[in-house]
Amino acid sequence: MENNQLLVIILGILLVLGVVVVAVALRARARRKPPVEQPLPPGKAEIPPPAAPEAKTPAPQPAVAPAPTPPPAAAPLTDEARVSKGLGRTKVFFQQTFDKLFTGAKAEAFFGDMEEVLLTADIGIDFTEKIVAALKSSFGMRLPGRDELKARLSDILMQQLPGNLGGSVDAHPRVVLVVGVNGAGKTTTIAKLCQRFQAQGKKVLVGAADTFRAAATEQLRTWVERVGADGVFQKEGSDPSAVAFDSVQAARSRGADVCLIDTAGRLHTKVNLMEELQKMKRVVAKAMPGAPHDVWLVVDGSTGQNALNQAREFNQHLELTGVVVTKLDGSAKGGAVLAIGAELKVPVVFIGVGESPEDLVPFNGKSFVETILEGL
Repeated sequence: MENNQLLVIILGILLVLGVVVVAVALRARARRKPPVEQPLPPGKAEIPPPAAPEAKTPAPQPAVAPAPTPPPAAAPLTDEARVSKGLGRTKVFFQQTFDKLFTGAKAEAFFGDMEEVLLTADIGIDFTEKIVAALKSSFGMRLPGRDELKARLSDILMQQLPGNLGGSVDAHPRVVLVVGVNGAGKTTTIAKLCQRFQAQGKKVLVGAADTFRAAATEQLRTWVERVGADGVFQKEGSDPSAVAFDSVQAARSRGADVCLIDTAGRLHTKVNLMEELQKMKRVVAKAMPGAPHDVWLVVDGSTGQNALNQAREFNQHLELTGVVVTKLDGSAKGGAVLAIGAELKVPVVFIGVGESPEDLVPFNGKSFVETILEGL
């Protein structure tokens, strides 16, 4: 009896153990089965899982070209090159007129035609007559060849021109009174002279004695400050002679090498205005004995014969020591330079052949003549 009970207990334990083993096995199997897909709700599209980003192959980079070598800086033009460029229209005029002169030329009419050409070039009546007389003396009544005419004409022009301005005046400061009519380029010429003198290592002071023209003082002040020069400026309406006196004294006390005095533009036919310039000369002499050392007239070269008339009148009242001829690049009237020098025997000290400060160059008679005749 006891044996039967023990057997029942053992069987019961084995049964329980079997049930447990089966349950554990079923549970492990359930975990290994794939999940059952659930149907999507109506109207919902199946969204695929995001694809893994593709590895991009870098695009080949173009070869970088080496930076181009900058061209060498152009050498600055010489004064002779600037003159040749600025007198382009005058050169063309002489070349074309001489071409016509030698086309079908006859000896008996040649010199009459030559005279007309020189007058058209604004050489001036007196100077033209001297040139034609000298040519007739050289060639008689025969027709000269083109080359020999060019050589003889060059010699005549050079003989009639006065010598170039010499070295710097032996004075410290050197006082220059700058005069001229309105519109000749006087103020800008003074600014260019400032820059040229300073490039030579000289200290420059400018006196603004044009006290009548509206805003003239401020215009000059702007130019002077731009080029880094010194200046004496007083209010509009001040006595110009007093401004000139103060400018000379300031130049002496400040150790300036050059004192440029700007004056109001005036017509050469106005006697009272010319007398005012004479007064300024006397007052400047009181500020410094021997001053002004130079009186320079600025004329517009494009006005031709009128520039000669202005120079004649200013010289009569002020005894000019030099003439600055501006704006020669704007016309074919470069002959006015020759007329001024030959008739008045006053040196042309500078010529303007462009707008930049470097285009105001010292006048060289030989270079000038060779330039205007080079196309003949």
